[in-house]
Amino acid sequence: MTDREYTDYASVRDALLDAQDRRGFLSYEQKLALQHAEWAASDQRNGHKTDSKVYRALFSDLQEIEKLAEHADICAKIAEMMPLSAEEVRSILASKRIPMDGGEVDNIVDTVRKQIL
Repeated sequence: MTDREYTDYASVRDALLDAQDRRGFLSYEQKLALQHAEWAASDQRNGHKTDSKVYRALFSDLQEIEKLAEHADICAKIAEMMPLSAEEVRSILASKRIPMDGGEVDNIVDTVRKQIL
């Protein structure tokens, strides 16, 4: 398996805005990506703006949880989505069929709450 780097929408938005400033233009695809990143990083998506520092701290905290340690993609998804309920966490975990009991899911929710509230 190859090592991947995960990032948040705020970083993507900032990189595209920087490219636009440097070049003076963006391609059609880049403009669409910028529009999506601006929306996804805003509080209109889930009620909380995406902040790169919070994302990185939350991603790091999630990777310290034993059952998530080998699932960096799920840690990235949780850090970006910032779920505040057990149901939201379970729906993210379901994609990889990661079995967790209620206490472990509540621990993830508490970890998210510590970083964003």
